[in-house]
Parts: sequence; C-alpha cells; structure tokens
Amino acid sequence: MKTIELCKTTDVDEGSAIKVDRDDLSLAVFNLNGAYYVMDDVCSHGPGSLSEGYIKGDTIECDFHNGSFNIMTGEVVEPPCIIPQKTYKVVVNGDTVCIEA
Repeated sequence: MKTIELCKTTDVDEGSAIKVDRDDLSLAVFNLNGAYYVMDDVCSHGPGSLSEGYIKGDTIECDFHNGSFNIMTGEVVEPPCIIPQKTYKVVVNGDTVCIEA
C-alpha cells in the first residue's frame, strides 16, 4: 500500500480543517481533539468544499447545500446528501499526516 504525505500536524488547528491537493486527490484534512481524519474534499452532493464547511462536534456541514457527514466515517448525517464521502486511513509519522491509498 502506498503512503501519501499530506501536511504537517501543525498545519491543521484543533477543531478545523484544511484542503490538500496531492496525487490527483483533493482532500479535506480534519483535526478533532488531536486525531486526524481525511476525506474527499468535494461534497458528494455538489460542488461544495468540505474543508470550508462548518465543523460541529464530529460532523462537517457542507457550505453549499448544508448537508452533513460524519468526519470519522464519511457517513451521511443530514440530507440533502445521500452518498457517503470517501474516507482514507490516516497514519501520523512523527509530525506528518499521511494517508494510505
């Protein structure tokens, strides 16, 4: 399995997200209580960027249609979204956030 380096742990403030484009992937990297989660950045319902959405607990609300997803699992929490977000296995190597792809 290939490991892709995304960012430094210090790049993502606790309780926030950043967008990272790497290897033809557009990803949202989240920091929830010091744990990192990664999912596709583009909302499965429309052109919204989830890294620019609103974090509420363990959910991210898309700023385009206001649907939301569970940050840890990618599962739909609120419509109008119906297709779950793709998530990635995160590995933190020292101070670097990586995914297995």
